[in-house]
Amino acid sequence: MEFQFENIEIIKDVKTFDSVRVYFEGILSFATTQGLLKHPDGDNEYSRELGRIGHLLAQYESDYQNFEPLRFKSPLILSIEKQMKEKALNQRQTAFLLDIKENTLSQILTGKRHVSMKLAKRLYTTLKIDPKLIIEFA
Repeated sequence: MEFQFENIEIIKDVKTFDSVRVYFEGILSFATTQGLLKHPDGDNEYSRELGRIGHLLAQYESDYQNFEPLRFKSPLILSIEKQMKEKALNQRQTAFLLDIKENTLSQILTGKRHVSMKLAKRLYTTLKIDPKLIIEFA
């Protein structure tokens, strides 16, 4: 396989980025099917080229593409929502049962607020949330 883009030190436009990305994927596919990347410590011309090109692509993405960080709900939040759904409770009703303000529950469910020890006990007694889950993710 012939290497390309040897003289590129930085990617500045989307057209070049797309071409380099296709080239990267081609090298990766070829090296994978040929077994050239089997060993994690393996150092060969393909692993070096993938590293070089990968760095250029990553730098372009960092400089020119505004990716939002991935967000996920913690298992504790998912468990609270599951219990709310199973018990057919809305946020207001759940907050009332937990003896907290609806706004506080909303902040907890969006990850903007942590669960206090007092609330952790109520989650266990009122919603039957697994205590191990509460301890790990509160």
